Amino acid sequence: MKTMKWLLRRELWEHKGSIFWAPIVVGLAMIAFIGGTLMYNIGVKGITANVVVNGVAVDVGMAFNRMAPAAQNALIHAMATGYVAVAAPLFMVLTVVAFFYCLGALYDERRDRSILFWKSLPLSDQMTVLSKVLTALAVAPLVAIVVGTITSTVLLLVTCGALAMNGARVFGPLLSTPALYLTPLQLAGMLPVYVLWALPTVGWLLMVSAWARSKVFLWAVGTPILAVVIVKWANFLVDGSFNADWFFQNVLARGLGGLIPGIWLAFEHVRPDQLVGVAHRGLDMGAVFTQSWLTLAGPSVWIGALAGGAMIFAAIRLRRWRDEG
Repeated sequence: MKTMKWLLRRELWEHKGSIFWAPIVVGLAMIAFIGGTLMYNIGVKGITANVVVNGVAVDVGMAFNRMAPAAQNALIHAMATGYVAVAAPLFMVLTVVAFFYCLGALYDERRDRSILFWKSLPLSDQMTVLSKVLTALAVAPLVAIVVGTITSTVLLLVTCGALAMNGARVFGPLLSTPALYLTPLQLAGMLPVYVLWALPTVGWLLMVSAWARSKVFLWAVGTPILAVVIVKWANFLVDGSFNADWFFQNVLARGLGGLIPGIWLAFEHVRPDQLVGVAHRGLDMGAVFTQSWLTLAGPSVWIGALAGGAMIFAAIRLRRWRDEG
């Protein structure tokens, strides 16, 4: 257990810039840009803001305060359950960071010959590769979740402050809504779903990283694309007698896109109307949480997870015998 802890620390030390600082910098930039824009508008144009209702400009505070209690509660609930959606850019950063981390995880140590040092230590290839799997599937996503939650919360409070300056009393009802505190927990609760759906991509990237002697990106991305092109061409020659789209979704998309958070909803064809709350006023994290876990009921995710596990095993074996000479 101590060995794995130190291996994970090693990965974080060596990739602190991409895993730790990149999401923090993006989060701070989002707070500065969005929050700064709100504060600038308040400072330059004053605290009065209008919305258009039925073609008539109405003060924001007046529009909210004149809503029926049921409509106010629905709007507050939508804010409490959907505010983490603002952190979507951070999860796109996570996708890029995890992709290139896996791509270089085993290749870089062979290229700079540091593998000779690490193999001189009493560290097994299995523990080393698994530490990289855990870094990509657990450490990096947890950092993104924490930073995304903090960023979303700060922007939500700034927005509520701007609304309060316009007379819209939203702080009290929002802070007393249980969904406000459950939403980050539901976001973190989808991590096991993310791990299972991302296993094929992580396994493929690590296997290529352990095998390729050069041009690792070209091998990892070009090979699946070339395979899809060949299948499409063969399908054209035989007049569409087999389903080439299935190959595209289950080989190319699953092999390269599994690190995108929420991609499982597209794989399982979850409709957008299944991701909104009962009031239909926007994204409901509770609905997203439920639909995400329901995707594990089908065989697709488990077949992909087994394939990912097999490729991780292949990466372990390749690291043991691969040598740059």
